Amino acid sequence: MQSDDQVKRLRAPFTEEVARSLQSGDRILLSGVIYTLRDAGHKRLIELLESGGESPFPLKDAVLYYVGPTPATKGRVIGSAGPTTASRMDPYTPALIERGLRGMIGKGYRSESVVDAIKQYGAVYFAATGGAGALISRTILEAQIVAWDDLGTEALRRLVVKDLPLTVIIDSEGRNLYHDGPQAWRRSHGYED
Repeated sequence: MQSDDQVKRLRAPFTEEVARSLQSGDRILLSGVIYTLRDAGHKRLIELLESGGESPFPLKDAVLYYVGPTPATKGRVIGSAGPTTASRMDPYTPALIERGLRGMIGKGYRSESVVDAIKQYGAVYFAATGGAGALISRTILEAQIVAWDDLGTEALRRLVVKDLPLTVIIDSEGRNLYHDGPQAWRRSHGYED
């Protein structure tokens, strides 16, 4: 990880030590290998793990992007790839963090049980910019279906990304930019909390 004009460059997968070094509000350019998974895929993954099966991707230190990309257009590896609402994955996320999931990318709030797991196991929740799916897709160099192709857009994919722009929303201490950011703004502008 390197700092460049207050933007940190991060390579995925990454360790608990790296996750614990990130702070809520950090701006990140993420490169490396990440995986896509949404609601239906999370349900299948948890059912597989709970029945004694193995994850179809290396879960330890992995980063999951909550996205259902559109089909690739000519000359592209993937279509629009904007984040989906993370809270829909909350019923499954603590069990995945406990098994080694290190990072999650989505948009929106997370439940208290997810925040507790993030703190306990040293994970991090990033936000990608909603509505910027076409621009985000330009950071995706490779996209390959790994499992559950019958789920269509929600299939498990392996992505290779370069400089995917993210913001750390919830860090491993439980600090939450969605809560702390507005409070800091109100204080700096003379409004009462």
